[in-house]
Amino acid sequence: MKVKDIKELQEYAKRVRQGIIESIYNAKSGHPGGSLSIADILTVLYFNQMNIDEKNPQAKGRDRLVLSKGHTAPALYSVLALRGFFDFDEIKTLRNINSRLQGHPDMKKIPGVDASTGSLGQGLSIANGMALASKMNSEGVRVYCICGDGEIEEGQIWEAAMTSAHYKLDNLCVIVDNNNLQIDGKVNEVMNVYPIDKKFESFGFATINVDGHNIEELIRAFDAAKKIKGKPTAIIANTIKGKGVSFMENIVGWHGKAPNQEEYLLAMKELGGAV
Repeated sequence: MKVKDIKELQEYAKRVRQGIIESIYNAKSGHPGGSLSIADILTVLYFNQMNIDEKNPQAKGRDRLVLSKGHTAPALYSVLALRGFFDFDEIKTLRNINSRLQGHPDMKKIPGVDASTGSLGQGLSIANGMALASKMNSEGVRVYCICGDGEIEEGQIWEAAMTSAHYKLDNLCVIVDNNNLQIDGKVNEVMNVYPIDKKFESFGFATINVDGHNIEELIRAFDAAKKIKGKPTAIIANTIKGKGVSFMENIVGWHGKAPNQEEYLLAMKELGGAV
């Protein structure tokens, strides 16, 4: 399944955002801001780029995604459900004690999840292992790793980046969700990580800067990354935290807060979702 129509992909992204709000509202907890900012990225990956099969989630040669910023699991669950890995209504069980869909993704319970994540900074190390194994086995697997801009303050990210370049993992693509907000405030005020592209370049990556909400730009960036040989790629996706819900956009308080009923209804109205 490869969706090429831009308007169709934009519609999927809107539905991903509806799922994010629906799940977090029902859970009464979760992380809407960073989930909404990666909705377009995940939509392009799962509906246009990745070699995956919802009917065979464990297919050996499938592409892999590591959601290093695991607290944005509502976005991953929403796109997996839309792709058909499980029933979309299940997203309403987010964070329920008996639900498969916990606050961070669990690869042992959820079809389509390739790595259990949540402890920030560790995802790129996991992705390195996957990419290196594919190189050794000549399986042709591409590995995508989504990191947060606040997350890359973690030192393990840069140790992993050295490893990515050392082993010339050109089947690895890191996507940095650069929305410039983390739990305690602006990234450049909490711990300035800029310029992100130059840092990755100094560690041996090819870098591509994109508007992380522009579907066409994202497709071009991922296509370009596939053609880069001899080094890994980092796509710096410039995004808006809370994108798609006006009162959540660029507001740090929506990093980890669920909407109340009034806010839920307003958000779903803005996103064109049924309530």
